[in-house]
Amino acid sequence: MTGRLAQICRHPIKGHGREDLASVRLLAGECLPWDRHWAVAHEAAQIQDGWNPCVNFARGAKAPALMAITSRLDEASGVVTLAHPDRGEISFDPDAAQDLPRFLDWVRPLNPQDRAQPVQIVSAGRGMTDSDFPSISVLSTASLADLSVRMGQDLSPHRFRGNLWLDGAEPWAEFGWIGRTLRIGGAVLRLEERITRCKATTVDPETGLVAGDTLGALDQAFGHQDFGVYAVVIEGGPIAVGDEWSLI
Repeated sequence: MTGRLAQICRHPIKGHGREDLASVRLLAGECLPWDRHWAVAHEAAQIQDGWNPCVNFARGAKAPALMAITSRLDEASGVVTLAHPDRGEISFDPDAAQDLPRFLDWVRPLNPQDRAQPVQIVSAGRGMTDSDFPSISVLSTASLADLSVRMGQDLSPHRFRGNLWLDGAEPWAEFGWIGRTLRIGGAVLRLEERITRCKATTVDPETGLVAGDTLGALDQAFGHQDFGVYAVVIEGGPIAVGDEWSLI
C-alpha cells in the first residue's frame, strides 16, 4: 500500500495552536521537532520533572475556545506567535519569564472561569504528547472523509491535532498497521498503538465552539472512540508534503 503525505502539522505549545509545515527532518526516537515542546500548566497541576500527562495542562477538551488558536514558531529566536479570532495576535518567548504575564492575560479569557486557570508554561526536553513515549501521530485523510460522511459535515483535520496526514489508504486501514513500519520520504516509523480521542475533537477549530459529536459518531459506527495511530521514528530523515509513503 502506498500514497502521498498530505499534511505535516506541529503544535509548538500543547493545546494552544497548530502550524502547518512544508517539510521537516525527523529524528530517531524523538517527537516531531518542536511539537508540544511547551505546555501550559494550570493551577491544580502536579508537575514532575520530564514528561507529564495531559490532565495537568490547559487544553481543548476542557477549554474549547483554545482549539481556534493558530500558531507560528520562529525556531531561530524561540518566539511563538499565537492568533485567535476573539483575542487577536500575540508574540512571546515561552521560555522568558518576563513574557509570561502578558501571555496569561491574553489566554485566560479563553479558559472557562469554573476551570483551573493557566499559571505556568513548562517544557520537558521532549514533546509533551499524550503518550508517555516520544510519539508522532499518523492519520488518514480517507478515514477523516469517511467520518465526515457519517456525520453529515465536513470535518477539519485540525480537530484531531495530528502530525502526519496520509493520502491513499483505505478508510480505517491504519488500525491494521500496528506493529508494521512505514517509510515516508527519508524517514522510517514504526506504528505502535491506536489513539483514543477526547472531547477536543467535538470542537470546530475555526470557531472554538462545540459543533459535532465525533466521539458519539465513532462509538455508534465502530464501538470505539479511536482515530489515528501513534508511531515512533526508528530511522530519521527528511520528509515533505507530497512525499510518497509505503508500508515496508
